[in-house]
Amino acid sequence: MENKRLKKISVVAVVISLLPLATFIPTLLNIALPDEMRSVWAGINILSVLIGFILSVVCVKNHDSRSAVNIIGAIISSLWILLICGILALAVFINFIQ
Repeated sequence: MENKRLKKISVVAVVISLLPLATFIPTLLNIALPDEMRSVWAGINILSVLIGFILSVVCVKNHDSRSAVNIIGAIISSLWILLICGILALAVFINFIQ
């Protein structure tokens, strides 16, 4: 029962981890979003990456439910987190120089 539940959680984690890719849809359709909407969208992206990472780690920690889907979800979330941290570090660095 628990193994089946963890499989569902792992699929949800991968889907949530891929959710930030939806950011490219307005760009592809040449839709300009207002500043407030872009800020909300960025917040949702950060939350989805964190939630996807937490769910992936929970699934990967359990030896019985460890699978390729769980590991891929954890890798995708980790890469998103590294990207977010890099952008934040660059923003802090640029503000520090000015």
